[in-house]
Amino acid sequence: MTAAKKMPGKPAAEMFDDIPVLQRKWRAALKPGERLPRYEDVMLGSLGRLADHIALLKNDGVLELSRSGRYVQKWLGEERWDIPVAELSPDCATALSEAAGSALATGRPHQASAHCVRDGMVRTYDVLALPTSSRWGATLVGAYVNERGAQYNLLDAIFSSTDDAVVSLATLRDAGGKPFDLQVVHHNRSAGELLKVASGSLLWRRIGEGSTLLASPEVMEFLLKAVSGGRGEQLEIESEARYLRLSATAFADVVSLTISDVTALKRRDASFRLLFDNNPMPMWVFDAETKEFLSVNDAAVQHYGYSRATFLRMKLHEIWPEDEWDSHAEALERVGDAYHSSRNWRHLRADGSEIEVLTFGRRVAFDDRDGYLVAVVDITERRKAEARIAHMAHHDGLTDLPNREHFQERLKQALGQAGGKRVGVLYIDLDLFKNINDSFGHPVGDRLLKQVAERLTIAVRGANLAARLGGDEFAVILAADVSPNEASACASLLIDMVKAPYDLDGQEMVIGASIGIALSPGDGTTPEELMRNADMALYRAKSEGGGVHHFFEREMDLQAQRRRDMELDLRRAFANGEFELHYQPLVSIASDRISGFESLLRWRHPDKGMISPAEFIPVAEDIGLIIQLGEWVLREACAEAVKWPVDVKVAVNLSPAQFRSRNLVQVVISALAQSGLSPKRLELEITESIFLAETDANLAILHQLRELGVGISMDDFGTGYSSLSYLRSFPFDKIKIDRSFVKDLAQRPDCGAIVRAISGLGRSLNIPTTAEGVETEDQLDWLRAEGCNEVQGFLFSAARPAAEIGKLLADFGQRTSRAA
Repeated sequence: MTAAKKMPGKPAAEMFDDIPVLQRKWRAALKPGERLPRYEDVMLGSLGRLADHIALLKNDGVLELSRSGRYVQKWLGEERWDIPVAELSPDCATALSEAAGSALATGRPHQASAHCVRDGMVRTYDVLALPTSSRWGATLVGAYVNERGAQYNLLDAIFSSTDDAVVSLATLRDAGGKPFDLQVVHHNRSAGELLKVASGSLLWRRIGEGSTLLASPEVMEFLLKAVSGGRGEQLEIESEARYLRLSATAFADVVSLTISDVTALKRRDASFRLLFDNNPMPMWVFDAETKEFLSVNDAAVQHYGYSRATFLRMKLHEIWPEDEWDSHAEALERVGDAYHSSRNWRHLRADGSEIEVLTFGRRVAFDDRDGYLVAVVDITERRKAEARIAHMAHHDGLTDLPNREHFQERLKQALGQAGGKRVGVLYIDLDLFKNINDSFGHPVGDRLLKQVAERLTIAVRGANLAARLGGDEFAVILAADVSPNEASACASLLIDMVKAPYDLDGQEMVIGASIGIALSPGDGTTPEELMRNADMALYRAKSEGGGVHHFFEREMDLQAQRRRDMELDLRRAFANGEFELHYQPLVSIASDRISGFESLLRWRHPDKGMISPAEFIPVAEDIGLIIQLGEWVLREACAEAVKWPVDVKVAVNLSPAQFRSRNLVQVVISALAQSGLSPKRLELEITESIFLAETDANLAILHQLRELGVGISMDDFGTGYSSLSYLRSFPFDKIKIDRSFVKDLAQRPDCGAIVRAISGLGRSLNIPTTAEGVETEDQLDWLRAEGCNEVQGFLFSAARPAAEIGKLLADFGQRTSRAA
């Protein structure tokens, strides 16, 4: 390496002094109110020796070299003036342009560094750009240039800094001219480190006489072969747990040897092979240009069914279905260094079957070829599972018929496509199904529902749809501009099909069907309206005894609206305190005195006045308000009764819903405690409906109430199915004869016989009897003659508000006194 001659110039220390001098001179020349100092104030006058280092640049749209000192001319290798800076040598042009551009942009001096290569030597220059204004209008930049620090040889720097060992070898030949050894004539620092020898100990050594890996027979043979061949050779060896790659090129008898440590590369390759070959996920590498398979792992061979040899003779498109060739090819054109599937793809296996996959890839170099490493995820089973889940989301799990959600979607679609034509909705409810389900169990009931679904599927075809909405409720969409007659005929057909006998394990079973029909647009234009109105028509069909179909009528909607209004009014009424208790006297026949009062709930509506309990009590039971109302009635009745004479009782009716709430006993205890009323003065009236479900639990509650000392009365006796058996189940304190038997005592002998029988039964069981609905003296005389103990009815008094009870008691007392 030869030392480069230095260009004439000042030592580095002096140069560093020049830049502050020029910067101070520029600032001193800048006058207040001016953006730039004048050119002549900065560049003319006392520059002296610095003038050789100045280049004058003119910026008049294009940056030009206007003048240059001798030092600058040598640096540029150019003595011409008034030429564009762009025509100068690129390294100098770049340095001047960037410095001048920054100075012009900021309006301030700008200092930069420039690295220029001359004859393989790298020199560093400082460039200071001083922007100025001129009297001719153009902006002038004075650029000061001077070399900084020592030079260095570029090739030596690269040669010395590389991690690869670079060794120059001279060939040694024997007397016959045959090469037999090589001598180290030069090497870089990394050679000593890689060959593990002291610095300088290799130089001028014959490698055959040394102990380094270069002396091994394998390496010696490789180097001598390079000398004989005169072309580049490569060899990979393993030495002391390292992998080394040797590259040798001979120029006559001089060999250039490069040794690279590829241990990390080999380990990465081994890791890749481990992850690739043993990966359970199908993987392959394909050529980025030809699309040929370059390598496949065992999982791909096993999953796709092609042998490895067959795979490696194939191209990518051979595993694509033909209808996806274009889309696959377009997707490959768009991939970069890494990609993942933007969609699901179909691939062909060796047996012709298709699988659905996601693919993930990364660009890799493989055996010196540009390729892509691809991993494949088979989602065929997942997609099947998703399809099954989607099917399940829209179909009934038991019958596989469309479910309610699917039904609503199809109905919405049918209405949207109807264009004003009729679409019919048939709501179907199975008659007597509950009896079979309760008697034979749910498995038999489920099998029966499946057979019903099969019959519906046979009957409902084309654009029409049959669905199971839940339980024993089904529905049908008639979408083909159906007329009322056609809808009626379809409903009759379905009823006939459903009621035909079913054979379940050799046992014949018979059920029926009731159907409600709604037709658009007259009965509704939305799925919600049609389904609601068909449901109301079904309710009418069921109320007529079942086994029939019924069309929706507007009156049904009015009734339903009245029902909805009542529900809203009921909830508000309870919150607003619109309920009140009236009391009807119970009169002892023997003493002709009031023995008690039955509390009766009344609703005083602010707009509609008094509303009959027959209207609002069933609604309160349906919406769950009856439990809260029942508790209020108990508390209110007890609180009022405590004001009456101690021998006067109060009777309160209980709803089956209060028994289901399971806190009835606590409610009674609380009402008695808060009011201070003796339990013996409280009678609770029940109907036999509480025994229709959870009989044992309800009997247990009755026994708990009786243990408190509270009386229990059987209300409306004789109107149910099993009244006598209930008398055996529980020791009632009173039997109340229903008003329907009392009303016709004089006109119907059978009513008299029933009343006589109930009264006699009461005497036999030592249970007092009370007759309801007594309105005439004849009825009273008849009941007295039959031994009835107590009566109530309009003959004595209608139900009265609590404020009138005192007067009522007083009036009865006076009547009794007169009678005495």
